[in-house]
Amino acid sequence: MQIFHRSFNTISKASIVGLVLLLVAIGAAATAMFRSPYATRATEPITQPVPFSHKHHVNGLGVDCRYCHTTVETAAFADIPPIETCMSCHSQIWVDSPMLEPVRRSFRTGEPLEWVRVHDLPDFVYFDHSIHVNKGVGCVTCHGQVDQMPLTWQQNSLYMEWCLECHRQPEAFVRPRDKVFDMTWQPPRDQLALGRKLVKDYKIRSLTDCTTCHR
Repeated sequence: MQIFHRSFNTISKASIVGLVLLLVAIGAAATAMFRSPYATRATEPITQPVPFSHKHHVNGLGVDCRYCHTTVETAAFADIPPIETCMSCHSQIWVDSPMLEPVRRSFRTGEPLEWVRVHDLPDFVYFDHSIHVNKGVGCVTCHGQVDQMPLTWQQNSLYMEWCLECHRQPEAFVRPRDKVFDMTWQPPRDQLALGRKLVKDYKIRSLTDCTTCHR
């Protein structure tokens, strides 16, 4: 005796196919969300206690990265400038600007400004600015065109796969050391040829072992 109508076979197959497609769609949507700026904060301007413009200071005034980020060539942390660095200029220009009152108040009271970190890696990730800078990795490579940012944002996802793209093929990304802080430098048409030479000259290794960053 046949309990179910023959059409149930078609319905069952269609249901299984539909379920599989639904699971695939959910997985694709979750992956897209995981990689989206909503999850990574990439390209999202970060609100700071003072709206500092890299575009104005770097592109407009020609301030070198190292004037503020003084330890970028010698330490793991690139350093956030002390308030005295800001006041070396702003004790003489824009001295009455309401926008800069938090800077002046910090200078008067000695209470530091609480800047919000833009590139905030997880605690289980070790990153050293100095080794990258001294191996010819430009600021733009990781931070994007900061000199064009009126407010600062994280340009890239900072996911491990993004880091590994450079670690696996450093010749595609490195530049001459004297161009590391040059925001306008463009890779030549024969970047790979230049990169292979720099990899050899700077003794760059393709480090993809877990312990390179996870210590």
